[in-house]
Amino acid sequence: MNLSLTLQNIARHLPDRPAISSEGSRLAYGAFEHQVQHMAGGLAERHGLKPGARVALVMENCPELLPALYAIWRAGLAAVPINSKLHAREMAWIMADAEVKLCLATPKLADGLSAPGVATGTLPPIVATGSADYAGLFKSAPVSTVPGDAEAEAWIFYTSGTTGRPKGALLTHRNLLFACHCYYADIDYIGPDDTILHAAPLTHGSGLYGLAHIARGSHNVILPGSFEPEHVLDALVAYANVSMFAAPTMVSRLINHPRAGSADTRGLKTIIYGGAPMYVADLKRALSLLGPKLYQLYGQGESPMTITGLDKALHADAGHPRYEERLGSAGLARTGVAVKVVNEAGRELPAGEVGEIVTRSDCVMKGYWNNPAANAQALRQGWLWTGDLGSMDGEGFLTLKDRSKDLIISGGANIYPREVEEVLLTHPAVLEAAVVSRPHADWGEEVIAYVVKRAGTDTSSEELDRLCLDNIARFKRPKGYRFVEALPKNNYGKILKTELRAQLKLEGQR
Repeated sequence: MNLSLTLQNIARHLPDRPAISSEGSRLAYGAFEHQVQHMAGGLAERHGLKPGARVALVMENCPELLPALYAIWRAGLAAVPINSKLHAREMAWIMADAEVKLCLATPKLADGLSAPGVATGTLPPIVATGSADYAGLFKSAPVSTVPGDAEAEAWIFYTSGTTGRPKGALLTHRNLLFACHCYYADIDYIGPDDTILHAAPLTHGSGLYGLAHIARGSHNVILPGSFEPEHVLDALVAYANVSMFAAPTMVSRLINHPRAGSADTRGLKTIIYGGAPMYVADLKRALSLLGPKLYQLYGQGESPMTITGLDKALHADAGHPRYEERLGSAGLARTGVAVKVVNEAGRELPAGEVGEIVTRSDCVMKGYWNNPAANAQALRQGWLWTGDLGSMDGEGFLTLKDRSKDLIISGGANIYPREVEEVLLTHPAVLEAAVVSRPHADWGEEVIAYVVKRAGTDTSSEELDRLCLDNIARFKRPKGYRFVEALPKNNYGKILKTELRAQLKLEGQR
């Protein structure tokens, strides 16, 4: 069933309960449903959108995002939420690839998309929040009838790929509802007295977990701007039964804040962290400061937030003989989810052996949009092949050994080297480029680029940095450059990135 039904049911039952709060504004569930009904009518009447059409959401965290998302679904449309940190050219590429018919954007991002030279083709109409056009969406006849197709596309999640171009994972209403049910089964019972704090992007993990809370009538509190530990600590005093999704770097910043040891955190119910590994030492510190309120998840955009998990009880079980080993794992298979570690042929490996992680459940995507080659690689033998390497012990605890090939995870954000390399190679002075990661105390990993210059040419770190800033998101750009005479390669001409990482390790030891 279409997820907007969950909002409609709660709005009928609890119309006056707070649904969305942000910077002093508050929207109750009845008003939330009212907005959704009229906006759904406006999307169809004013823009002529037919069921199945795609609508992009290009928004920072703001109170308009969730009503827009549910209005898209009520109108029988598919949402394409786009990371607000991406470069405008990257956003334009995603919209073109997804064949988006309309873009709803916050004003600053709308202006960026409208800048000259951003799009190589024609952008869809862009409607900015706060504009007369946006207000006009709410003046149409309401749509109260909920579409009934659970297999319809709901959320097209664009995730970076090893080809250097993002891939659009097609997530259906069934996929997202299954993820909600797994939240209730594995993480927490939630209801109208609960709060979810959105300090991470609503276009990604935080928004996905907002769906589970909306279905149960919980209060969505949206923190504007970038993540600030001070704001989170203040919210834990202002609200009760607070849950939040956080990247490990966010948890680290929170527990290392000067107020961390003295702040009143009794309002905290659960921090769900994931997106990158977290050091055991940091976990122990978080548990000592916050109590047994942490839940670790392992998932992908292709199986949103739902493959394995390490629950709060396992985090708290310090007396177990394998406690630290368990803390370093990604936990157990989620309820109703199959997970195994296999070799190249798909044969399940014995406990302790390293192989590729595969999964299947009702959470696994329908497939990638318009990418048969990627589908053939990822969806095989009835399983989603994650591209991640790991091992599973005899009790079913999964431990991640490496991310997909050369994937870099910095601050919880995925960065694929080839995407950066392709930008660097557009510079006339760059003959070859290889991008690798090195450890970073705050961000987990940072990007380092090795560059070979063409004979008789020259360039600088500053010049290459500007090139990257003009073409890709700021967080993807290299934090350091190494100009070398040649890159190490094997007999087949493949660049040996393992050797480059070893060089960086030696640098750090000097």
